[in-house]
Amino acid sequence: MTADVVALTADLIRCASVTPADAGAQDVLAAALTAQGFTLHRLPFGGPPDGPIDNLFATIGSGHPHFAFAGHTDVVPVGDSAAWGVDPFAGVVADGRLVGRGAADMKGGIAAFVIAARRHVARGAPGRLSLIITGDEEGPATFGTAPMLAWLEANDLVPDLCLVGEPTSAQRLGDTIKVGRRGSLNAWITVLGAQGHVAYPDRADNPITRLVALLAALKARRLDDGSAWFQPSNLEITDISVGNPATNVIPAQASARLNIRFNDRHRGADLEAWLRETVAAHAPSAEVIIRISGEAFFTEPGRLSDIVAAAITRVTGVSPELSTSGGTSDARFIRRLCPVVEFGLPGASMHKIDESVAVADLVALADIYDDVLARVFAPA
Repeated sequence: MTADVVALTADLIRCASVTPADAGAQDVLAAALTAQGFTLHRLPFGGPPDGPIDNLFATIGSGHPHFAFAGHTDVVPVGDSAAWGVDPFAGVVADGRLVGRGAADMKGGIAAFVIAARRHVARGAPGRLSLIITGDEEGPATFGTAPMLAWLEANDLVPDLCLVGEPTSAQRLGDTIKVGRRGSLNAWITVLGAQGHVAYPDRADNPITRLVALLAALKARRLDDGSAWFQPSNLEITDISVGNPATNVIPAQASARLNIRFNDRHRGADLEAWLRETVAAHAPSAEVIIRISGEAFFTEPGRLSDIVAAAITRVTGVSPELSTSGGTSDARFIRRLCPVVEFGLPGASMHKIDESVAVADLVALADIYDDVLARVFAPA
């Protein structure tokens, strides 16, 4: 088991699948699943500039229960490769840790599930087991899980339950299961003015003044105090840009970007309406672009979270916390079709230089996923 899960994770790491490239990662996965008897569906979607994206749906068995594991083979860029202690795409083990981009987020999780699936297939339990694998989670997420789910609906392959293998563990393997996520809204605001000499402000229109005022108004509102399962919503200004190299010129325009992470007390459309209304009050001619990448969602604790928690405790002895903290994931799409929770490796190193995972955690995660499958497919 140790050799298998580490070897498969390393093989996946050696594919430099930086979004939107696949670089052979799904071929590696397909070969491992074909050997287990899975039926494969390659689902490429989209085109430039955000695609095409390679996606893979693999399934075995029939009927119910239909349990699905979801994950992504794409990774973020390595950053300064010279700062890494090893080649970020070499997939080498050092001091008991497998190092490489995607080790934690989330090629290790995918490999652990494939190994657990092999045990499940050997048990011969009735029902259907599937993998929903996208190459577009770290990017715009336009041509990945969302169109795959539409394909599943069209082909009557909607799962009953789904586990997303994101690296949810905080301090140690098993301490956190995600049962929901806040929504996310990005906004780009450009305030137009009239360029002029700073000594003659009456002959110009300074857009910075209005941009600062509207940003202050947005930040002044306390969105909420949180809810039963969610932390408070927050609005953060992530960029202010003028691009004015002169000290004696009032610029013609000023821009800002912001993000709102919002809980279940809000809907994206309502926040968009508030943003546009506030901007219009301070700068009626401003240009506003808003993109909602996901709504807040919550999976009520129940059978699925109980199964995952029990498997974690049996393998690790840890009693996991149910949490909705952190960023977004593809669970935001899957929750439309079936109950979904997220659980995987410790994520402290994800997206960082020298991303890595403990070999012992890889082995334990495969054991946990195997226990999850045994519980899901246990005779009633």
